[in-house]
Amino acid sequence: MASRSGVKSYRVTFDFYVTPGVKLLLIANFAVFILEALIYKYGWFGGYKALIARFGLIPAGVFPGLRIWQPFTYLFLHEVRDVWHILINMLMLWMFGREVELVWNRNRFLRYYFLTGVGAGLINVIVNNFPHLWGRDYSYVPTIGASGAIFGVMVACFVLFPDRSLYLLPLPVPIKMKWIVAFFTIVAFLGTLGIGESKISHVCHLGGLLVGYLYLRRDSYLYRLRNEVSDWKYQRNRKRFEVYVNKHKGDPPSRPDRWVN
Repeated sequence: MASRSGVKSYRVTFDFYVTPGVKLLLIANFAVFILEALIYKYGWFGGYKALIARFGLIPAGVFPGLRIWQPFTYLFLHEVRDVWHILINMLMLWMFGREVELVWNRNRFLRYYFLTGVGAGLINVIVNNFPHLWGRDYSYVPTIGASGAIFGVMVACFVLFPDRSLYLLPLPVPIKMKWIVAFFTIVAFLGTLGIGESKISHVCHLGGLLVGYLYLRRDSYLYRLRNEVSDWKYQRNRKRFEVYVNKHKGDPPSRPDRWVN
């Protein structure tokens, strides 16, 4: 229907600039959280603990239990008794994820999201099962939440927009992205050392940061390695040539060819 002349038409939207990939992740996480809440309240499928034991990330479940789906499924589970767990994670996903997806496309963003999330989970499994080499028991402590993948998204923002400023509540001043990511990295590192009372898996946080940074910087590392190998080959061939010249320095000159061009 045509609008009246002189009257401006406005489009009202409640998307808050949510990009397609981030929107899919938000819907999936909140849908699973609602299912968790129903199972917790009514005890379906053996109860909430059974759900976490089956689909949460339990190091002894992945290895040697061979529940290979857990490094993926744990990303969609959140603590149902603490609604702030999912709210903060999804807020950070919306804040940082949409910026990354605007630069990349949806498929690339989702691949990166699950790469860092699954990679963080595998690092958590390795770190928590490592003490078994010294005769200790396997770890049966479950880890849930999308924090590993979200920290991977944060490090992507650090690489793509290091000097972009944003407000971090409750601070009233803008802070550059690189300082925000550095702050969370220090907090996660101190958490792995046992500083502070927290049930958060800081190993997953550091794992997401590490996997994301190595993935985004892989080309520079490969180029550096290629250059170092080329320099090493050049130096090796140069030394071989010098050895050959010194060895044949006293030899008579070779017989000239019988024809000239």
